[in-house]
Amino acid sequence: MAKKVVTVGSSVGLHARPAATISQEAAKLGSVVTLATEGHDPIDARSTLLIMTLGAGAGDYVTVEGDNEADVATIAALVAKDLDD
Repeated sequence: MAKKVVTVGSSVGLHARPAATISQEAAKLGSVVTLATEGHDPIDARSTLLIMTLGAGAGDYVTVEGDNEADVATIAALVAKDLDD
């Protein structure tokens, strides 16, 4: 299982727009990727609503896990990117 811990790059955290971008990309992948923050169980990255329930703010750490290393890297890069532009 591949795992990366990244810092949320969006200046206002994983709100609706960044969450939607991440979930849309996750839905295109060939494997399931999960996201987790401290105190929250892992959630499916294909769900915008579940991503928003993590309450991840700018600078928070998010653990990205999955069976496919490339898929994990793709989602981790999006979490770390400022998607508010």
